[in-house]
Amino acid sequence: MAERRNLTVQLDRETIRKAKILAAKRGTSVSSLVAAQITESVRSDEAYDAARRTALELLERGLHLGGRRLNRDELHER
Repeated sequence: MAERRNLTVQLDRETIRKAKILAAKRGTSVSSLVAAQITESVRSDEAYDAARRTALELLERGLHLGGRRLNRDELHER
């Protein structure tokens, strides 16, 4: 498991109060709520970046939609 470090976050009093209530409802801590949310945001961003790279690679290579490839004369039947 990766080394865990502390992070200080400043929020307004009302948000902290509501976060404590939410954490209590879920049977966890505010710290765990924040950590889970940040972890999910990072994972989502990494997944987006990976999908974007894959899409750009497909565009670079060209997208083959199946079937046989036609030559120029077949494509423009003259």
